[in-house]
Amino acid sequence: MNNSGKKPVTFKRRIFQIIQPHKRRDTASIIFDWLIISFILLNFLIIVLGSTVNSPQALRIFYVVETVFLAIFTLEYFLRLWTANVIYKQYSPFKAALRHAFTFTMIVDFLAIMPFYLQLVVDIDAGVFIVFRLFRVFMFLNAKGYRRILSEIEQVFKKKSSQLLSAMSLIIILMIISSSLMYVCEKNAQPDVFKNVLSGLWWSVTTLTTIGYGDIHPVTIWGKLLGSVFALLSIAIIAIPTGIISSGFVEIAYKKRKAKEKSEKQHFCPYCGKKIN
Repeated sequence: MNNSGKKPVTFKRRIFQIIQPHKRRDTASIIFDWLIISFILLNFLIIVLGSTVNSPQALRIFYVVETVFLAIFTLEYFLRLWTANVIYKQYSPFKAALRHAFTFTMIVDFLAIMPFYLQLVVDIDAGVFIVFRLFRVFMFLNAKGYRRILSEIEQVFKKKSSQLLSAMSLIIILMIISSSLMYVCEKNAQPDVFKNVLSGLWWSVTTLTTIGYGDIHPVTIWGKLLGSVFALLSIAIIAIPTGIISSGFVEIAYKKRKAKEKSEKQHFCPYCGKKIN
């Protein structure tokens, strides 16, 4: 313990401080964040140029540069796993790393670097590979300091998972019911379009999601009446998951505001404004 009475910062904790979204006075963390941001943007530029350039020499240069960037991203990923027990102090280093690996932000990071190594052992179609590599753009959010926002999104989906599951179950049930009823109404008028109950499922999906491509549509009076009812009903049904997610963000904002007010009351005197030990 040093003269100030504070515990010395260990090497692991210092690495953790650097690779986390920077604080205002932490120069090393600021430099690290901007370097990662630069690497991500340059890597994304290489992906775009690599899909347009046909020169073998240029493609080889792009591959080498991208490999270097991937090595840096991979090192950052494992450093985050290694320092996970700084966040999850109640777990062992291995359990903390495992717990941290399944957080939303770490899954995004994994999906961003995984395709590069997967391509080395498995023959993946180039188009699919490019799509997976675009996950690296989401790493920009992590490096820029938006981990808190991504964490809040994760919290909302976890907290509202049961309600969202119920809402999605309701939507699926309504899709099946509407598809079945539409089959009954249209099977004689359009036997080639509505061959069975499942054939009307595409119509149900486009109607309840309010997209309505128009490639499958009712022609009978009862079919049109049924379609109108479900089209109007879909406006309210699709709004349910949106309302659930919105309420989750409102609850998080309310709790954070209350926690901040409580913290201010506990640490500062309301009369003199001095900090209370």
